[in-house]
Amino acid sequence: MAKIQFVVPDADRDLFVSQAKREGMSLSAWLRAAAHDRSKRNQKGGRFRSAADVEAFFRWCDTLDGPPVEPDWEEHLETINRSRQSGSSGT
Repeated sequence: MAKIQFVVPDADRDLFVSQAKREGMSLSAWLRAAAHDRSKRNQKGGRFRSAADVEAFFRWCDTLDGPPVEPDWEEHLETINRSRQSGSSGT
């Protein structure tokens, strides 16, 4: 069995230990379960099961860094045309 060490802030450690105790688990067991749960969620297909899933996805998208406003269509076309002419997207 492999041993993994990592550094977390004290507040996070306290939170994790507290939650593990509430669930009747050791910290190690709780961290393994949390990692397995996250891994399973990420392996599932990208299909939405409900309208609530779609809404949650778009709320999550709103939290991502990016430009505050999408470029207008003319700007997109200019980027596409420059890319075609130069052979690279420049991004």
